Amino acid sequence: MMDESWGRKPAMLRVRANDRDAARAVDRERRAQERAAAAEARTEARAAARDAASQAREAARTARRVEEEARAAVRREAVATVAAEEPAAPRRRRSTGAIARTGMPTEERDTRAYRTVVDEDRIRALAKRGTSVAGIAGAFGLSVADIEAVLAAG
Repeated sequence: MMDESWGRKPAMLRVRANDRDAARAVDRERRAQERAAAAEARTEARAAARDAASQAREAARTARRVEEEARAAVRREAVATVAAEEPAAPRRRRSTGAIARTGMPTEERDTRAYRTVVDEDRIRALAKRGTSVAGIAGAFGLSVADIEAVLAAG
């Protein structure tokens, strides 16, 4: 079998299909290596950026911590100065509920006119629970003898 290329000069020979395939394979390999190198470069750039960002965050954290410690020291100094100048006020319990929300001051009620209902059944119930006779007498505003008389009668 004869080939068309017979009788032609070598420069005029056509590029054969297998030569084209080989060139394409070389190009494919080169492009794959370029893509791999680009991906590697991107990965390294991202890692470097992450490292730089974490170092910047750590530096900011350290700066904030130093600043907060300085502010706390100034606050402690101010509190110590005020405490040295003024006598300590007695600590109050924190109010809750409507008084805390409205800010209305608490007022002491005058309970001198209040009367305790003296119920003999209540006196007996308190005595059964173990309340002392003197305690019951103090709660109802009666004498110990009156309480003992109620308990003896019941």
